[in-house]
Amino acid sequence: MSTTLRDAERLAKYETVIGLEVHAQLATRSKIFSWSSAAFGAEPNTSTDPVCLGMPGTLPVLNEAAVAAAVRLGLAVGSHIRPRCRFARKHYFYPDLPKGFQISQFDEPICEGGVIRFRVHDEQRRVRLTRIHMEEDAGKNVHAEGGFSLVDYNRAGVPLCEIVSEPDVRSAEEAAEYLRALRALVRALGICDGNMEEGSLRCDANVSLRLRGESKLGTKAEIKNMNSFKNVRDAIEAEVRRQAALLDRGERVVQETRLWDAGRGVTIAMRSKEQAHDYRYFPEPDLPPLVLDESYVAAARAALPELPEDRFDRYTGAVGLSAQDAGVLVGEREIADYFDAAVSASSPGGDKGDKGEKKVANWVINEVLARVDDPRRLADADLPVPPAALAELIALVDGGTLSSKQAKDVFGRMWNDRRRAGDIVAAEGLAQLSDTGSIEEAARRVLGAHAAEIERYRAGEKKLIGFFVGAVMKETGGKANPKSANEIIRRLLDGT
Repeated sequence: MSTTLRDAERLAKYETVIGLEVHAQLATRSKIFSWSSAAFGAEPNTSTDPVCLGMPGTLPVLNEAAVAAAVRLGLAVGSHIRPRCRFARKHYFYPDLPKGFQISQFDEPICEGGVIRFRVHDEQRRVRLTRIHMEEDAGKNVHAEGGFSLVDYNRAGVPLCEIVSEPDVRSAEEAAEYLRALRALVRALGICDGNMEEGSLRCDANVSLRLRGESKLGTKAEIKNMNSFKNVRDAIEAEVRRQAALLDRGERVVQETRLWDAGRGVTIAMRSKEQAHDYRYFPEPDLPPLVLDESYVAAARAALPELPEDRFDRYTGAVGLSAQDAGVLVGEREIADYFDAAVSASSPGGDKGDKGEKKVANWVINEVLARVDDPRRLADADLPVPPAALAELIALVDGGTLSSKQAKDVFGRMWNDRRRAGDIVAAEGLAQLSDTGSIEEAARRVLGAHAAEIERYRAGEKKLIGFFVGAVMKETGGKANPKSANEIIRRLLDGT
């Protein structure tokens, strides 16, 4: 029996229970309580100010853009937006926390409840949210060679939304897809760039096991240091195997924080969490309560864009795309926007609706995305083939001016030379030959040169039709309309 099969059988008796805590860095120009830039990539300690460094006598001022982003997210997931909430001080000591406390929210989060919808193998999943709250980020410790550490405070005070789920996730794969859906959502809302490598979307996972059929939750371990979807999936799978091995030996799982070591493929102990940390929360005295009236929330709700899962439902419903194609299109906001713009730019009299939109989807997925290293480039104003240009090319195919093969060649020239399809066709004489008389003349020349193949065809070797069509295409320099060529060849061969 293989090791993988033995592991699967051993793990089958346990149910995995996962809760996720995701920190999304809000895409504001300045920090949440001060004026320094919140942009990533500045030289260490150049995006700082007296407030985020905790200098005596300084006072925080709440960034309205951060509040708007949090409300936008809460409305998108169906949270209850608290009309009145407060910030709190969360006390702990760490070198990257200059004030000795973090301004966060404790018992009055701005958003309560909500649901994240996503799919695993085309099956719908729903994970409930406990809360979404705002807080400031800490700085960054840089551990240098020689046994000392440096601190970069650029990130201190950067605005975050912490999204806390209920323990509804049941596998590592579900956790990764949940995170993909959340990333797509915050990017669609324009509140976070979702760049996990830069730390603007960070995920911690609380993982526990229990025997199937039991209702009591097992002891959890929190996993940190996961900066990609693959790392989230691999780290949880490794932790599940570790906990199962402990339970199989009759040992107990210790409540602790663990780090993911991607190189070794294991989680390693970081610190014990046997006793709840006493953060000594109390209301932040330097910030008044945040009050949101009904008109503010209503305006934010009215300004929400079409959300990724709503787009998926539209694409697979009214548009008629496959779940696979729709999933690709809604994976990034820019891809879906490009697709919708190309569909809108299609000729009103052209092949729209069911077939037309499927054609656009095929071109976007198979041709456009093949030439884009980062889907976010699709939003660039100087994109070589903007949506309207793609719609023009598809219209030339629908109108019979270009064959599908010709169109792919023209698309490559459009991308490389930044020219429109019509200009390329006109300048290089690439228009497809659709005149049936000319095609028939070419077909007769081909048949006159292949008497033996005609006999084989008429003897039952019908697959030779492809040979004859190919010969006609060659005879016309690849310009003959393939459909017309096929019909004419069959008529001449069958004597009809």
